[in-house]
Amino acid sequence: MTEGASAMTATTQPPHVPVVVVGGGQAGLSISAFLGRRGIGHVVFEKNRIAHSWRSQRWDSFCLVTPNWQCQLPGFPYAGADPHGFMSRDETVAYVEAFARFVGAPVREGVAVTRVARGEAGGFLVETGEGPVTAEAVVLAVSAYHLPNIPRIAERIPPGVTQIHSSAYRNPGQLPEGAVLVVGSGQSGCQIAEDLHLAGRKVHLVVGSAPRCPRFYRGRDAVDWLSDMGQYDLPVEQHPLKEQVRRKANHYLTGRDGGRDIDLRRFATEGMALHGRLTDVRDGRLVFADDLARNLDAADAVYNGICALIDRHIADNGVDAPPGRPYVPVWQPGEGPAELDPLAAGISAVVWATGFRSDWSFVDLPLFDGSGYPVHRRGVTRVDGIYVLGLPWLHSWGSGRFVGVGRDAEFLADRIEERLAARDREGADLKLAV
Repeated sequence: MTEGASAMTATTQPPHVPVVVVGGGQAGLSISAFLGRRGIGHVVFEKNRIAHSWRSQRWDSFCLVTPNWQCQLPGFPYAGADPHGFMSRDETVAYVEAFARFVGAPVREGVAVTRVARGEAGGFLVETGEGPVTAEAVVLAVSAYHLPNIPRIAERIPPGVTQIHSSAYRNPGQLPEGAVLVVGSGQSGCQIAEDLHLAGRKVHLVVGSAPRCPRFYRGRDAVDWLSDMGQYDLPVEQHPLKEQVRRKANHYLTGRDGGRDIDLRRFATEGMALHGRLTDVRDGRLVFADDLARNLDAADAVYNGICALIDRHIADNGVDAPPGRPYVPVWQPGEGPAELDPLAAGISAVVWATGFRSDWSFVDLPLFDGSGYPVHRRGVTRVDGIYVLGLPWLHSWGSGRFVGVGRDAEFLADRIEERLAARDREGADLKLAV
């Protein structure tokens, strides 16, 4: 290569696009829809495939826990014959893929974003598996569930016991014969425990502090009642816990077989073994906290609190609805073992339903608080031109769901359009001054 050719290569500028969207799930596709409507040039980088988390991190019997009518992506509401049903995993993937086709989203699948940083001439530099691009704005639509979280205590589980994270669980047949320990009682943990239980497996469930919610109450799905009351639109600033609600586990219930409550106490009457939090593995034995009764009572209190909220709504608005009654426990824990030998109990596998850790290491910008969470107000971060979208409680309870992500996407598209227009005016003023 000649010296002149080498110099030309060194000064070649990377391609420029007004807006880069990182993530090709429902959040990234929603902002793409609104940017497209405004004629704003953009590209969506998805390191795997559209709807990757739905297709790769859900088990075979998975169903949405919210009814189909809540699938309200921008301009693309659920149009099937079962609005009060619950889409399966594959149906959910198909819905997201159809939305991408509907909006004509410019998605580059299989292209990972490895770094987002400030550009040399203003704006931002986005490094990808296909090379760098520059942008005036970047939307980080990558949720908060990046890396499976398996606690270090797993290292002390006896050898020979199969261990997987809930994101890798598919069906009971993938696990060796024997009893299964499920650690974690959030949405995934409870539904996986139910899946194993219905398949006839002996299940030991470690019960934490996740709350529960009724599936149906006083003649309707509880989600319908809560929607009527505006619960999914409540801004995070008006929630009693404020921003701390973002750290709380979601309520557990299921959409399986048309939808039903998940009642851990009833499972216990059917042979499921419930334990308090797993605090240690000592000399090969599982050590549990003495908090099972407290955790079950707290979950039931939330359940009955939701029922009471619905009762007040019905009374205040004169709604004609069948009567309801609070949940009455069908089982009480006794003096359960504080320790358990997993091998003696026949436990052959552990499913760690212990959530995910966020990984924002590819963002080389001062966005984050001391815990590593991006500081923002409804998705607008402290770095002008950088936005986040699709996070739980980004703005409301609906923000991380099909029902609310579109509202947040439209809000950010407005902010981006205003910012680009301001930059254009500044450029025009500078030309006039020259």
